[in-house]
Amino acid sequence: MYVHTEYLQFNTKNRYDTIHITPEVEEIVRESGIREGMVLVSAMHITAGVYVNDLESGLIVDIQEWLEKLAPYGQPYKHHQTGEDNGDAHLKRLLIGHQVILPITNGKLDLGTWEQVFYAEFDGQRKKRVIVKVMGER
Repeated sequence: MYVHTEYLQFNTKNRYDTIHITPEVEEIVRESGIREGMVLVSAMHITAGVYVNDLESGLIVDIQEWLEKLAPYGQPYKHHQTGEDNGDAHLKRLLIGHQVILPITNGKLDLGTWEQVFYAEFDGQRKKRVIVKVMGER
């Protein structure tokens, strides 16, 4: 088994953001040379996530609004008693998930018809990383 690891870096201008990262993941898979296997895409920060869904602007807004309803900003979270103000970001990450594992077939991501990969930022405006670890056979 071969393993190839790369990192994506983000520093969003906004506190919340959703970034389509499928092209970057596809390129890393291609560069890895792995023909059959899996790729792990994982946010390396506790206030960011990675998910798979449709690349449709209305749905992206719906997801953001849904997360805000479930974990609203500015609430008196116990976490804020430590001097932080991002309790909502930690909860949003739990809801969206922090990583995905995707299949690789014939050297390419093997996604469903509408599936795309997204990085979800819930407490931005600072450097964050995503690990992309491709594993399999060449």
